[in-house]
Order: sequence, then C-alpha cells, then structure tokens
Amino acid sequence: MRASKLTQERAYWLAWTQISGVGPVLLQRLQNHFGNLETAWQASAAQLREVEGFGWQTLEKVVQQRSRLHPQQLLTQHQQDNPHFWTPADPDYPQLLREIPSPPPIVYYRGEVDLAENSGQKPLVGIVGTRQPTDYGMRWTRQISAALAKNGFTVVSGMAEGIDTESHAAAMQAGGRTIAVLGTGVDVIYPYKNRDLYKQILTSGLVMSEYPAKTPPNRTNFPRRNRIIAGLSRAVLVMEAPLKSGALITATYANEFGRDVYALPGRVDDQPSQGCLKLISQGAGLIHQELSELLTMLGAIPQIDVDIPTVKSAPLPDLSPELQQVIQVVGNDALSFDVIVHKTNLDAGLVSSYLLQLELMGLVSQLPGMRYQRI
Repeated sequence: MRASKLTQERAYWLAWTQISGVGPVLLQRLQNHFGNLETAWQASAAQLREVEGFGWQTLEKVVQQRSRLHPQQLLTQHQQDNPHFWTPADPDYPQLLREIPSPPPIVYYRGEVDLAENSGQKPLVGIVGTRQPTDYGMRWTRQISAALAKNGFTVVSGMAEGIDTESHAAAMQAGGRTIAVLGTGVDVIYPYKNRDLYKQILTSGLVMSEYPAKTPPNRTNFPRRNRIIAGLSRAVLVMEAPLKSGALITATYANEFGRDVYALPGRVDDQPSQGCLKLISQGAGLIHQELSELLTMLGAIPQIDVDIPTVKSAPLPDLSPELQQVIQVVGNDALSFDVIVHKTNLDAGLVSSYLLQLELMGLVSQLPGMRYQRI
C-alpha cells in the first residue's frame, strides 16, 4: 500500500472511532461489507442500513456526526498527541489481533517495538491474576515468567498490582521482553506506584492501549482491555484468581479466541485459588511443578492461523489484466485482504470488487478472517 493511500486509510479508521455507537465489532462489519472504511464513510444511510447492527439510532448518529468530521484533518491533529499507533490498515498491526472478532481499531504504543511479535513469529504468552496474590501465587508467577523469558517467549499482562506486576518485573529481570496492555492512555501510569516498572518496560518492552493519550483510569476500560491481552497471546496463564476476577474475563476471551488456557492449582479452601480451580474443572490446562512440561506445551502451540491445504492450480480462463493481477497475487496460499491490497498496490475498493468477481467465477474462495485462496 502506497504511503499516501496508507495515510488515507488510517484517517478513516480514526474517524470512525469518533462516531458514538460504532465499536470494534461494527467497524469490522463495515470493513468486511464495503472493503475499506473510506467507502463506508461515503456510503448513504440506506447502504449502511444493509450492514448488520446498524439500526436507526446508530444511523442517525453516523449521519449527524460524520458531517462534522474531516478525516485527514482529524488524523493530523490526533498525531500531535498520539504519534505512535497502528490501525488494521498498517502492515505492522499485530497479526493475532486481526483474527479476533473485535480487533481494536487503533492500538497506541510506547517503547521498543519488536516486529517479530507483531507478525506472530515470536510467541506471546499472557499471565494474569488477582491484585492481592498470596506468597505462593507471587512465587510461581516469578518462576514461570522468568522461565518463559529465558526461553524466548514475550510475557503479556496488564500492569495492575499483584500478579501483573510480578510477571512484568520477573520477565525483565530474566533478560526477556514484556508487553503491558493498559486500560488508560499509554502516557498515563496506573497504578502510580508502578511508575518505576512503567519506565523500565519502556526501555526493554512495550506499553499498549486502545485508548488515546491522556485517557484516565475508568473501571469500564479494564474488562475491555482484557480481550487485547487474550488476543495478543497464544496462551493465557491464570496464576491466582477468585471467582469474581478480571483474570477470569481474560480466560473467557482466550477460550472464545481459540487460545489455550492454563491455571495454577491451589488449595480448595483458598479464596484466591477458587477461580483457577473452576477453570481447571472446565478443562483448562494444569500448571505442574515441572516447568519444562509447561514450556514444552507452550512451544508446541502453533501460530494462530487458518490451516489451508495446498491445491494444484487449474488453467485460468481469459481474464482482464486487473483480474489477472489479483489472482496471481492470491496464488494457492491463503492471503488476508490487507496483504492482497498491499501486494497489488491497488485501491482496496477495487480489490474487493475484483475478488468478488473472481469468487463468482469460481476461481477464488473466501475463507474465515477475510482471507482468500485460489481454487
């Protein structure tokens, strides 16, 4: 995707986030329906009404609010306070987040970026738990975080008190990387007692959030950010968690996203272990005393991707040059829509139209996650 086109697409991702009532799920439906958000922005109310979830109240908000917004101006202004962020239009947007049902339309970040993490080549493991852990929970969190870091895993957590803090600190002390997913802006330290930890993460890891700069703590933001922890991770480890715990929300998201969930067992009469025992009873993996077994299991988890068998290409009929260009890029391996747009260097709306034509001709099939494969 050319730089100017990329900038344009980023502007429309940002603009849509300013429309009240349009969240990540609706944005994903808009992207899938229109092919790109610029086309969706210019669509009439009748066209938008065809998208699932767009009721009359939402349509009214869209019509009223988008007339007052100028996407390119908004992007320029927004970048003054938020110089570093990814949208799904960006090639470096974290690959595993693309595959969840509600990918954040904007991911803000600070710190040191490792593109191997973004592409899914370097494994990320989430570690979550209670803000009031026992000595037992903290000890195991430190041991497991250090072991993961030493074996090439990046530890993902939420920088909250308790288990989160221990996991970040232990991973960095072991010489590894860690990612903190915040429920505030990436420039807001919460809790403030973790200010030294925050500064250390910026030097050897990454701080991420779907909320723009200066966003203060809000209790509704933290459960939502848990889906990002689960989405980024190939597996989620729950160290200690009572029955009512944000860590269990993260585990629920992980199950929905097809990630593996592991839990640290505890005594039946220990309150901080009740959530973990419940997860184990529901099929979560058991964290054993032998960490080598856990590392072996985590190392065996494949990259989250669609498993598509290779097929032999059939001879192509006579196609227009544009259709030939698109189908040659698609090839026999499944590619995402964004990758096809990038490789063809064509407008996303045109690529969407060409893919539909090829699909109707029986030459291309659409797979889950907006991926395409040549038949």
